[in-house]
Amino acid sequence: MNGLCKTSSVDLHGKKGIDIAWKSRIHTFIQTPLLWKKISRQETNEANLLGESLETVLSRKSGQMVFREFLKLEFCEESLDFWLACQEFKTFDSPEERTQRAASIYEEFIKADSPKQVNLDFYTREIIRQSLQQPSSSCFTVAQKKIYSLMENGSFPRFIQSEHYKVLFDAASKQRGLGKHRQAVRIKST
Repeated sequence: MNGLCKTSSVDLHGKKGIDIAWKSRIHTFIQTPLLWKKISRQETNEANLLGESLETVLSRKSGQMVFREFLKLEFCEESLDFWLACQEFKTFDSPEERTQRAASIYEEFIKADSPKQVNLDFYTREIIRQSLQQPSSSCFTVAQKKIYSLMENGSFPRFIQSEHYKVLFDAASKQRGLGKHRQAVRIKST
């Protein structure tokens, strides 16, 4: 049995005895190494050593496609769709175009009960709602960073342990191998 289920000889009838017993159990639990945390951290570090990060995955079309498929399985692909919509929004120069697209993003992702509502707090939603009359190119920046953080800390660690990631990683490795092979062939032929 683990340390949480052990009973001690501490008198549990008094409040002080209960407090001591729980503190002991909590201390044992905290001090016990968690294998899954070590594995997760190790796999995440391996991915980072290979240059893989959420930023890297999102910078490639193939990465976006595979990550979206994974997010569909987790029922949260709207996070990626919102993040990409915000990236596109930053490119608009025309105030009219920006106003129209800001309203569209708000209706699709931010408004309460919207079809692809993302996980944002009330304050962030309200700030965006108030900025819709004259949206700047940065009106979604705070929300975009929050959603990115949710993906990076929630879905991405699970993604890099999934079959989806393995397929993407294998394809990228083969592509890198072909690139090195082509470069070696060019060097030999000169």
